[in-house]
Amino acid sequence: MAGHSKWANIKHKKGRADAIKGKVFGRVTKQIISAVKQGGPDPDANPKLRLAIQKAKAVNLPNDNIERNIKKASSQDQADYDELSYEIYGFGGVGLIVDVMTDNKNRAMSEMRIATNKRGGTIASPGSVAFNFDKKGVIQVGKEGHTMDSLLELILECGGEDIEEIDEAFVIYTEPDQLMSIKDFLDEKGVKSTSAELEMVPKTKVDCDEETAKQNLALIEWLEDLEDVDAVFHNMS
Repeated sequence: MAGHSKWANIKHKKGRADAIKGKVFGRVTKQIISAVKQGGPDPDANPKLRLAIQKAKAVNLPNDNIERNIKKASSQDQADYDELSYEIYGFGGVGLIVDVMTDNKNRAMSEMRIATNKRGGTIASPGSVAFNFDKKGVIQVGKEGHTMDSLLELILECGGEDIEEIDEAFVIYTEPDQLMSIKDFLDEKGVKSTSAELEMVPKTKVDCDEETAKQNLALIEWLEDLEDVDAVFHNMS
């Protein structure tokens, strides 16, 4: 399963830009609140919260902020956030899935319309893009000190699904509900991950020429800049 591509680094580039703008703190805060609302305030018993805390620490959200938001989320006065996915046809047959966490569904839908009006693309009916993606746990491990064979042996032992090599890392795929347990297993074996996320991984990919890719990336960048958008997944090769 090849879920990454030469265009995948756009996510990481935009992640850094968002951090500069201060938006990323708001995003991980919402993820913490939503995770607590859904599964309780104990990260040991709530894998979704553990993942949210890990992401918060990865972007250097202070521990005091993390703890404060866990307590805040436990209050009945704190509203929950709706988790939504929008499907968009991009350029050249490329499909996009936009993960959103919002307290205002009407605003979120309006922002999708504005994005496609400004940068092109078409909002698709539910399922028309998603059928070409699988939800997977995705763990990235730096290459230093590891080989494909050594990691393959470990993921077979712990129940991981697949592994591939990209320029700067090995990428391990898991079932969604096994993401954190496999990450913990790798940690115990001394294999430290650089990221662990739930992602929509394409089953098939679309080759794009440079101009078409630029059009799609402009749309993706617009979407990723939106306050309510958590992630944008695509199937560009």
